[in-house]
Amino acid sequence: MTRLTVLPQIMLAPNGARKTKADHPALPMTIAETVAAARAAHAEGAGALHAHVRDAEGGHSLDPGLYRELIAEMARVVPEMPVQITTEAAGRYSPADQRAVVRGVLPEGVSVALSEMWPANAPDDEASRFYHWAAEAGIAVQHILYSPVEVVRLSELARRAAIPAPLQLLYVLGRYLPPQPATPEALTGFLTAASALPERLDWAACAFGPQETDCLLAAIKAGGKARIGFENNLTFPDGTPAPDNAARVADFIRRLPLSGQLSSRNRIPPRASSPL
Repeated sequence: MTRLTVLPQIMLAPNGARKTKADHPALPMTIAETVAAARAAHAEGAGALHAHVRDAEGGHSLDPGLYRELIAEMARVVPEMPVQITTEAAGRYSPADQRAVVRGVLPEGVSVALSEMWPANAPDDEASRFYHWAAEAGIAVQHILYSPVEVVRLSELARRAAIPAPLQLLYVLGRYLPPQPATPEALTGFLTAASALPERLDWAACAFGPQETDCLLAAIKAGGKARIGFENNLTFPDGTPAPDNAARVADFIRRLPLSGQLSSRNRIPPRASSPL
């Protein structure tokens, strides 16, 4: 079993696919910067890394070699912090490209947008074969859902066993492009739609914009988990710029109802050995 079969209470998303240092000078772009940001955030309480890699020009990449390099460096520098890669298309990659990077990396975890990997009314079952292969390979797939409608669709696919259980989900509140700031109220629709899903459900939320903290606190209160970081938001709740990703994690943890009890039970135990 991979250690991402259970999501951590807090997952760090330090950069995403689109932002650059023009957005914030502390946004990590290189593998070394991403590992350093992950290490600092882990010290503040982040339990896992949601990783994006960039090419030589700083663009979003699904290069398996870059991901393998990042995972190896994380195993060396922060061995107790597991890595979830992304298959985000960002307008550059096809579903076949997305499947190829997962097969080329064999990560312990991966986030996959349902709408990208399996577009509605897709004529073949290649996506279903991919999801079942990943489950058999012990790769924890977190399904990225952008609306309650997608939650309903996922529930139907799960009911037909087209997508295997257990399920990990991420509810995306708000949007990056076009800009749509998230609000805590947006979570309600996702939770209502999720009532049709199987009981074995592990979910988290992320939120774009200045209300990120309030949205994630609402997710924790509702029994979910949180993905936080510069991928979604660069500021503290009062609107002042955060100096780095670790500061966002530290501020969020201080606001949790039982922040003093964020202990080893919310983190994932150290690797027995390096994955590479």
